[in-house]
Amino acid sequence: MTDDVRTLVLGLTVGLLAAGLGAAFGWLARGHLLKRRLRRKQAFFGLPDNAESLLVVNRDAGGPELTVVRQDVFALLELAAVVKECGAHSQLVAHDAAQQGFGERTEFCVGNPAANRRLAAHLHSLLPGVRVNVDPEPVPDRGAFQIGSERYRLEAGLTEYVILARLTADQGQDARPVFLFCGQRAVTSQAATRYLARHHEKLARKHGTNSFVLLLKIVNSQAYGPDVVELVGDVTRAAQTPLPTPSARTSHRAK
Repeated sequence: MTDDVRTLVLGLTVGLLAAGLGAAFGWLARGHLLKRRLRRKQAFFGLPDNAESLLVVNRDAGGPELTVVRQDVFALLELAAVVKECGAHSQLVAHDAAQQGFGERTEFCVGNPAANRRLAAHLHSLLPGVRVNVDPEPVPDRGAFQIGSERYRLEAGLTEYVILARLTADQGQDARPVFLFCGQRAVTSQAATRYLARHHEKLARKHGTNSFVLLLKIVNSQAYGPDVVELVGDVTRAAQTPLPTPSARTSHRAK
């Protein structure tokens, strides 16, 4: 073997070793990043490996069995996918059967306080600055949200609102959160669960494992379904502060 051939063989060998080592380090680095990403996601949702969680929904008025309306089913599918990605487990529970405290298991509570007693209890206990008009009569403010001094009216199919909240009730960093999806209509709850699934990394970077309350607006759902969602704002402070006197209230309408 000539010197030129030896040099060529050595160069090829070194190149292959370098490529192999580079690929191995790249694979290890990628695995480390994916693991860190998963751990951040698990921390945000309070769902470590094999953790248990609750999916709490309205019980449809069709009978005593647990039946769920179509758009709430879609919302639950969004949440079930998140739970599975975290390596955890979920249990579907009707709102009137979830008779336990919070903080031990992550809870995802979907619906409206008019039909979901569990959600109504969470709003009363954790968000004293929020009121939802549950008047069954077709009055102008039916379904409207009162958050602090602001009122957000429902215009079905055109402008609808939903509250997305992550709450721990000041129970410390180890407490499992409760996520609220309080919507004026079922389509808004679906929009909120989809928003959380898509933006959880951004929300985790901004809020960490702290409580937050966001108000989302769903635009023209009669044409776009739950897909066009706007963030109205972070209403955490207003939602956690008892409501002001009625004279201080103002009204918001869609334009």
